[in-house]
Amino acid sequence: MKIPSLILFSIALLSLLLFSNVVWSDTLVGGWSLIKDVKDPYVVEIANYAVTEYDKRFGAKLKLLSVVKGETQVVAGISYRLILETIDDSTTKSYQVLVWERPWLHFRNLTSFEPLLT
Repeated sequence: MKIPSLILFSIALLSLLLFSNVVWSDTLVGGWSLIKDVKDPYVVEIANYAVTEYDKRFGAKLKLLSVVKGETQVVAGISYRLILETIDDSTTKSYQVLVWERPWLHFRNLTSFEPLLT
């Protein structure tokens, strides 16, 4: 059974509207908007995804300590730009990560994981 495009579009739009109330407010499409509560469980879930995915790709053993700062951008889904504090054994490091998500498709992709110079 094929689902009509209008129904898929409606589901996608509804998903974006629901997630917008959880993660950000006053967002302009295409612009970056500050995440007001970086301790929000959904934001922490995105951060944990980024660390886990990085560990899988590179054989690292990082653990998330905290989300320091975050922003979102609406672009054919939602991009998250997060500053994370991690620990590897006894060394703490900060990273800027980019995760692109299409929640209505249950899709996430880690697009960048860069160390910050301290």
